[in-house]
Amino acid sequence: MATLAQPVGPFALGTFSAPDGRLFPGLVVRDRVLDLSQVLSWGPADVRSVLERWEEILPVLHVLAGEDALEWQRLDGLSVHAPVQPRQIFQSGANYRQHVIDLEVAHRSPDDPRTVEEARAEIAAVMDRRAAEDLPYVFIGLPSAITGPYDDVVLPAWAEQPDWELELAAVIAKPAHRVSVEDALEYVAGYTIANDLTDRATVFRRDMKAIGTDWLRCKNAPGFTPLGPWIVPAGSIADPGDLRVTLKLNGRTMQDESTKDMLFGVARLVSYISQTAPLLPGDLVLTGSPAGNGIHWGRLLRDGDVMEGSITGLGVQRTRCVAEEADA
Repeated sequence: MATLAQPVGPFALGTFSAPDGRLFPGLVVRDRVLDLSQVLSWGPADVRSVLERWEEILPVLHVLAGEDALEWQRLDGLSVHAPVQPRQIFQSGANYRQHVIDLEVAHRSPDDPRTVEEARAEIAAVMDRRAAEDLPYVFIGLPSAITGPYDDVVLPAWAEQPDWELELAAVIAKPAHRVSVEDALEYVAGYTIANDLTDRATVFRRDMKAIGTDWLRCKNAPGFTPLGPWIVPAGSIADPGDLRVTLKLNGRTMQDESTKDMLFGVARLVSYISQTAPLLPGDLVLTGSPAGNGIHWGRLLRDGDVMEGSITGLGVQRTRCVAEEADA
């Protein structure tokens, strides 16, 4: 395995497997991993089991991170998988101001009478109004779309315009229902990286425009959500509202924006979601993607492309695109 970018802070959590194929929850400290299923008395089978006892186990993890006499394994001898398998995925849409402005311009109808400048000004005013009205937009994703941070991403044969969307993801620590914005971050265990791939051609229904968006079709193909590599505890991230989100395509920087451009921060999103749906340990809250998607650049994903996504302090994920063969 190539050298992996290290997370910030004393440790992180991840899901790993040795050559025998057994998956286990691991404590990551620099270039080594501790199998938590072996050292914790209750033998957690996965990271979600660890998160379900987060407040109890967090102090223990801090102690374990400094215990050199334990049976640590070399990170480069292990396979790295998606750090957690959530029960629910909540995805914030239209949450980066510049991103939405760019998309509006890119999706303009050919007969739109507005100039580019007029279109940008109009959607900028809409975004300002949304922020003032304090009403996030959230939809639901499928856990089956999750794949590992170094796995190949299969581009379905039917996907005409597959695109990237790198995002900060918050990982929930404990059940959260109708929590306030002020208390919301107490329910966040940590943060990880998600790439929320989207087929731009199927975002909007073609058969009946009034139906609106089709999130099932455009975002939830198997492997369309590369996740990880690690979960970095919230205590190691000084401010989730001030992180750099960067995606490179074949070495060229395409997205490079601060989470400061989000309309609604992590606390507001967690609180908003919890007013309707109870959040559970291990659930993901994806916070939206910044400007710089392929539809903006006029360059969509294709066979052989390599995406490298990083967020300040959370490491780096690298995934290669592989085109699915069309049925004969």
